[in-house]
Amino acid sequence: MTLALKYRPKRFEEIIGQDAVSKTLARALESKKLGHAYLFSGLRGSGKTSTARIFAKALLCKEGPTSSPCEECEECQAANEGRHIDIIEMDAASNRKIDDIRELIEHTKYKPAQGRYKIFIIDEVHMLTKEAFNALLKTLEEPPEFVKFILATTDPLKLPATILSRTQHFRFKKISQNDIVHHLEHILALENVEYEKEALEILARSGSGSLRDTLTLLEQAITFSKGAITTASVTSMLGLIDPARIAHIYDLILTGDRKALLDLAQELREYEAQMIIEEMIHHLKASIYQKDPKFTLMLQERFFQILSQATNLLFVSGDDEFVLALTFLKMAEATKIKSIDELIEEYENEAPQPKQPVQTPKVASTPQPKSQKSPEDLFQRLVDKLYERNYELGECFEKSIKFVSFDGSTLTWQSNPPSECKEKLRLSYGTIKHLIKEIFGLETKIKKIDPPKEEPSCSSMIEEAELGSSSCISSQAGLKTSELQTQDILNSSLVQKAKTLFGAKKISVKDKV
Repeated sequence: MTLALKYRPKRFEEIIGQDAVSKTLARALESKKLGHAYLFSGLRGSGKTSTARIFAKALLCKEGPTSSPCEECEECQAANEGRHIDIIEMDAASNRKIDDIRELIEHTKYKPAQGRYKIFIIDEVHMLTKEAFNALLKTLEEPPEFVKFILATTDPLKLPATILSRTQHFRFKKISQNDIVHHLEHILALENVEYEKEALEILARSGSGSLRDTLTLLEQAITFSKGAITTASVTSMLGLIDPARIAHIYDLILTGDRKALLDLAQELREYEAQMIIEEMIHHLKASIYQKDPKFTLMLQERFFQILSQATNLLFVSGDDEFVLALTFLKMAEATKIKSIDELIEEYENEAPQPKQPVQTPKVASTPQPKSQKSPEDLFQRLVDKLYERNYELGECFEKSIKFVSFDGSTLTWQSNPPSECKEKLRLSYGTIKHLIKEIFGLETKIKKIDPPKEEPSCSSMIEEAELGSSSCISSQAGLKTSELQTQDILNSSLVQKAKTLFGAKKISVKDKV
């Protein structure tokens, strides 16, 4: 007899990992508050069918209905041996048509032959056809008082809402790894088989929460290991990588040995890359609970992100070796990334300390510049920074602003922006001010001065004459207004005539006009 059948639970107390379901059914039996239809859903191997059989036995026991069947009466013995005439089990995967359900409904018309109830256990009920479900609805809603239905399924979402509304739904959760390991230890103690606990943990993890699947693997491991279950034998049987080798991979990653990591990626070609990544994630998870000093929380987060990305890469790439090598190298590079706190600490240690002003009894000290560079160099650095931030802003600033001086606390410049740059400089003043404080110092003030006004030039006499301005002419000639024939000078035809006669582009006014 296989281990899954040999150690199948026979009482509610023996059901592994389903305490909530067991307690609810037991209290319903004790209080005699029983429904007519139950639905058990959950992962395969989570105990649905076993619970259904225990519940059926508890309903039929001579001492019951009771949560603790006596195991001695004829009803209990027949239920344990699977030969009770009033417990009818049906596999809906192979009996899924409407004719099969009609035959089942026909059986509900007859009273139980031996016990107090006639109990129908329908496994994998989601496999029934739509017509079969419709045929079952009326009987499921209002069955005879001596009929009980227990439906079991691994996929309750495929059941019609009309079926779900007519049953008491019990959800069987995934059995925890610790519960499975404890159960395996109990079985191996009864079987007198030696084992390593780490090997049992690998078996439980491979069973993915299904107790039946795990017991099947355990039976295979007992045969493969010749009576002594070890970690090496289990990993070899399942085709998994040894946990010690996973730890070695992390050691190479933390030391940053690229050559060794690439060599190791080639050596691991015989293993499935997905399996290696899953084992690495499991090792990383274990390091959190074990508080491994080799891993910081930030490093664990970076490693997990890289391993998760590797899982996605395996779906789009058929080259497992390349994905594995790339993953190892990315994890090694991730160890070199510094945290924000480390960068701030380095910056504070490397930043030059500001010079203290020399104190004199009478004369106040002059603030020292923030850097050893000349003010002109600092101003040029400001221009370069603005170009890096925004090229147009840097171009407008260089065209419009001229450095004058910097005395350690006040930056003085001349501002004469062209019309196309005025709006740009106004909108970006906050950015300019921020960069000035960064380069020249936080306490730096800005002083703007206007450029010196130029003396009016009379080199273009004709243009000024055409615009009707005689001030330039009179000032250059040094003549009084009364001595100047202004109307003749302003006459544009006279100016044009002078240009024609003398062939000159400019007219110079000397002593007389």
